[in-house]
Amino acid sequence: MISNQLVNPQSIVVIGASNDVSKPGGKVLKNLLDHGFKGQLYVVNPKEEVVQGVKSYKDVSDLPQTDLAILAIAARHCPSTVEVLAHSKKTRGFIILSAGFHEESEEGARLEKQIVDIIENTGGSLIGPNCVGMLNHHYAGAFTTPIPVMHPKGVDFISGSGATAVFIMEASIPKGLKFSSVWSVGNSAQLGVEDVLEYLDNTYDPETSSQVKLLYIESVNKPGKLLRHASSLIRKGCRIAAIKAGSSEAGSRAASSHTGALASSDAAVEALFNKAGIVRCSSREELATVASVFMHPRPAGKRIAVITHAGGPAVMLTDALSENGLQVPAITGTKADELLTKLFPGSSIANPIDFLATGTAEQLGHIIDACETDFEDIDAMAVIFGSPGLFEVYDVYKLLDEKMKSCRKPIYPVLPSIINVAKEIEYFISLGRINFPDEVLFGRALAKVIHTPAPEPENIKLPKVDVKVIRDIIHDSENGYLSPEKVQAMLDAAGIVRAGEAIVTTADAAVVAARNLGYPIVMKVVGPVHKSDVGGVVLNVKDDDTVIREFNRMIQIKDTTAIMLQPMLSGTQIFTGASCEPKFGHMILAGLGGIFIEVLKDVNSAISPVSKEMAIKMIQGLKSYGIIKGVRGQEGVNEEMFAETICRLSALVEAAPEIKELDLNPLLGTPTRVVAVDARIRIEK
Repeated sequence: MISNQLVNPQSIVVIGASNDVSKPGGKVLKNLLDHGFKGQLYVVNPKEEVVQGVKSYKDVSDLPQTDLAILAIAARHCPSTVEVLAHSKKTRGFIILSAGFHEESEEGARLEKQIVDIIENTGGSLIGPNCVGMLNHHYAGAFTTPIPVMHPKGVDFISGSGATAVFIMEASIPKGLKFSSVWSVGNSAQLGVEDVLEYLDNTYDPETSSQVKLLYIESVNKPGKLLRHASSLIRKGCRIAAIKAGSSEAGSRAASSHTGALASSDAAVEALFNKAGIVRCSSREELATVASVFMHPRPAGKRIAVITHAGGPAVMLTDALSENGLQVPAITGTKADELLTKLFPGSSIANPIDFLATGTAEQLGHIIDACETDFEDIDAMAVIFGSPGLFEVYDVYKLLDEKMKSCRKPIYPVLPSIINVAKEIEYFISLGRINFPDEVLFGRALAKVIHTPAPEPENIKLPKVDVKVIRDIIHDSENGYLSPEKVQAMLDAAGIVRAGEAIVTTADAAVVAARNLGYPIVMKVVGPVHKSDVGGVVLNVKDDDTVIREFNRMIQIKDTTAIMLQPMLSGTQIFTGASCEPKFGHMILAGLGGIFIEVLKDVNSAISPVSKEMAIKMIQGLKSYGIIKGVRGQEGVNEEMFAETICRLSALVEAAPEIKELDLNPLLGTPTRVVAVDARIRIEK
């Protein structure tokens, strides 16, 4: 729980404040003073009478009652100081800037736990330790610079790294971004990124709260909480972008199935962000640029007019938009011809709309008006306008501001001349506007924002499965891979269509089974994971003699316990599977099947439960979707049935969370059916 004393304190004490502003205790006090904290300010420094004009107390026990304490003292002194403040001074907000806690040693971890126990037992809230502090429009409780313009409708920014928070603010401020709050959670001893997001969700007011949230996350410790509150905020009208650092995985994963090998913690993060509707960014500049896009109205579609007085940037922006799935449609017709008469000779209205280096503010106004009212196949405008430094461009930027107020279609200003017209850009930003100095970064960011899906529904309806049968199988099974008979029963209980089959341990039984199933058949070993690699799959077996010969060969393959016989079915090989990721729950994967899953690794994933709509998106988002759709006369796959299988798999793991890994590989898909022809299920109770 985040206390009001942390967010809006009426009194603040800086423990370890200093006259030396190159020290954290000195700088945080200076920031509090310089940025107009309106409450009572106290200082504790046993060596000073006055610190930066503020009376200094020798000992924390001498203080009056205080809402918020900011600690900039050695880690070893923090527990006793917190003890006095929490119990004697009724302090309920704490920001500990000091390092030397669990990030450093076991002793530091012990000190950190002591502090958290004291604060939680007294109903307080802790930011840190090992952080740069906290900022909002009530106070500047950080020891770093720059301090951005704070505004209730600015960006709420939560960071797991103090230095990165500074660098992201440095990337954002020159663009004109304002901030509503900055939370540097440091070690997240009590409050992490997810907890702050929960607070922002629970206190959200559409009239007064910021509608843009930025996150820098190094570890997703509470994915369920992150998903719940991020999606809740987005449903309320907010927009959220995040960097999740540490996406690469050193070393190998111990996984015995295709799904286990392809799933990863980063894939789980990607799936979580997709499910929540979070725009995932990969750099500080991209995060700042996406946030800048967020501060503009949402475009109604993907069709962008590129308006420019410079050819090169327009070409680069057009490439960036087109390569990332947005459209720069050609503009033609009588209205376009009419617009051209208002521009200098040599101008082009084809889109990009190039009104030349000599273009005027008046001409820009004509172009924007035409895009707003005459060109119905335009959803938004990007205006590129810099300067070679020959003349001032205040009139252009003033007109741009006026058009942004009156137009219903979003206008994105790309103002690249950050040196030549620095004063004009400063003027433009002072009007409350934001600049995109790099056209390619802007184009890619806009595409990410537009393509990020809305949050999944809060209550996802899954297909009905026979939960009793599923639970009975789990209850009667040991850890490890289920027997083929139990796998068959599990799939039947989940309503997943499978091929008829028989499991045999003798050649005679194999012949009987083959005749019952009807030739031609497929023979597969039971036991080895990668059947094809060990010669454990034989296709198109048409007679008894071949059955006997292949049985006698295959039963001798290492780890083989039996032979499975199935009818010889045809179709496109596709795949779906499930893997249980720590903290995240089950990830559901789908892609092309058979050997292609190992070669192409073209899979999409989602966190269970998976809705039918999400399953369709998983299928249609595959690079190999053209094969599933059907290409060059080849039959495609029934997407509805494939999606239904994915959803039933999700329902199965929801009923049996003990499933650690599950492969349906391959499924055979045709326009009329999707059938599981091979399956493996491993459980861990």
